[in-house]
Amino acid sequence: MRTSPLRRALISAAALGAVVSLASCAGGSTAPASTSDGSASATQAGARVAVAYEGGILVLDGETLETVADFESEPFTRLNAAGDGRHVMVTMSEGFQVLDTAAGTTDEPELTDTVFEADTPGHVVRHADKTVLYADGTSDTTIFETADLASADGLPEVETIPGVEAHHGVSVVLEDGTFLTTVGNADGRNGIVAKDAEGAEIASSDQCPGVHGEGTAKDEAVVFGCENGALIFQDGEITKVDAPDQPYGRMGNAYVSETSPIIVGDYKNDVDAESYLLSAVTLIDTEAKTLEVVDLPAGVEYTFRDIVRGPEDLAYILSSDGAIHVLDPETGEITDSFPVVEAWEGPAEWQDAHPAIVVAGNVAYVTEPASNSVHAVDLTTGEVLASTELDVTPNEIAPAAG
Repeated sequence: MRTSPLRRALISAAALGAVVSLASCAGGSTAPASTSDGSASATQAGARVAVAYEGGILVLDGETLETVADFESEPFTRLNAAGDGRHVMVTMSEGFQVLDTAAGTTDEPELTDTVFEADTPGHVVRHADKTVLYADGTSDTTIFETADLASADGLPEVETIPGVEAHHGVSVVLEDGTFLTTVGNADGRNGIVAKDAEGAEIASSDQCPGVHGEGTAKDEAVVFGCENGALIFQDGEITKVDAPDQPYGRMGNAYVSETSPIIVGDYKNDVDAESYLLSAVTLIDTEAKTLEVVDLPAGVEYTFRDIVRGPEDLAYILSSDGAIHVLDPETGEITDSFPVVEAWEGPAEWQDAHPAIVVAGNVAYVTEPASNSVHAVDLTTGEVLASTELDVTPNEIAPAAG
């Protein structure tokens, strides 16, 4: 098996260091941003896509990819859909700032003054009609009803669950109020703990070195990646599934569909590998409680930004060869491929702009930093529905849908 492998420019060196030191899914950290008026008139209300570039965020029309608005931001920001089909959470130095894309309304997009304060904002999780925000600097978890984001005047009502020891982590809240969160400290991360709606511990595991990322599959089976496999939490119990490579076979990002029991994860088995390109995936069957590693065809390599789940619960891999490859999680086979962008090389650092794919329904949005472009692709046919060339280089991207 082969795995090759962010207020303005006056950013403090300490803040920049915080960004660089975080793992590839972590939120950025610097000073707060100021906003500007939209640089283009609003298009017809509908789907919207947010695109971060160095020092700013664009809002694009989801169908035409025309620029609807342009806002000043920090030099590096991360974007996550809030889960209500309209808002995007922007990781700023003060916390998670709310970007209103005005999707489905006649309003203008706005980078609002609403900020969920957080020390080193990290993961954003959407599940069970709730949005869950994690602060790496304190390990505090902030939870709110996703629908309240649009109706609240400012911050919606939130529940904050204090962290124990700060680390780069993530939390999930299930339908019945079960709270899952990672366990770690400044020296490392080693597992998860599950508590019921009243806060009583119901399960825990310390058998997950380097625990990172999460994904919720069918029947609320939740997977957390480990450096030697993964943990599966379901029905109050935790199961460890081992990677075939020991002591190091890392899954750190999960790509899920809540209607499929199979989680597709990234995979790396060379701890010393310097490249961010990967050439194998994990298939974790949450019903059978198994983990399988599948080598991808020669030339098919990706980063953490390059896998999504889409139509028919299939996985779509944006590869460095410029094509989207369709992977059937049931079989581990590539069933189709269609070219979208020019071939590209892996980034020198994970924050560097490199092609990314996100999905809204049957449509994937693909960035192509080398040509300052964004493309909309019909995942059912492979047809490129729209393309646009920007005046800036796209980096992070998030559809308001999700």
